[in-house]
Amino acid sequence: MLRLFAALAASSCLLTGLAATALAQGGPGLTIFSGVSRENQLSYRQDYYGRPGTRDRYYLNIPATKMTFAVSEFAVTYPETYGGRFDPERVEVTSNGEKIAIEDVVWDQDNRVLEIYPQEPVPADTRVQIILSNVRNPNRPGTHYFNAMVRSPGDLPMMRYVGTWILSINNQGSASR
Repeated sequence: MLRLFAALAASSCLLTGLAATALAQGGPGLTIFSGVSRENQLSYRQDYYGRPGTRDRYYLNIPATKMTFAVSEFAVTYPETYGGRFDPERVEVTSNGEKIAIEDVVWDQDNRVLEIYPQEPVPADTRVQIILSNVRNPNRPGTHYFNAMVRSPGDLPMMRYVGTWILSINNQGSASR
């Protein structure tokens, strides 16, 4: 019986260590009571773990299941509580791992939206990643809901909601997730 308890203790320590390593990658982690349904939560990663007041790089993912139509514009909206800064010159978009040529990026600070215009529409059913480099994180810790909106080419181009990234800015560094 003593051996069984020792084996259980050792395996639980090992599993805890593996979980801490996975969490240190800077992903969104488990989100409970966010107000955003699970199917609308999008994954993301931060290179420098979302520490307040520091430079960071955000990898905002949109899965292929959300890209059921071609996209001629991406819009990332963010809340008034987010006091960070973006660098429109350092925005990239990839589709299924391939870099997409960008025609223009407009950061409308008054309306809290980052608009990204690819040179060619991004095809339907492809995985997209929006990479925001040289971001200045807000000085204050907090959770910020960034929304992904897309516009399709065509006669009636309307913005469509595809999901929400629940970004965390905190003082905990890599242990925060």
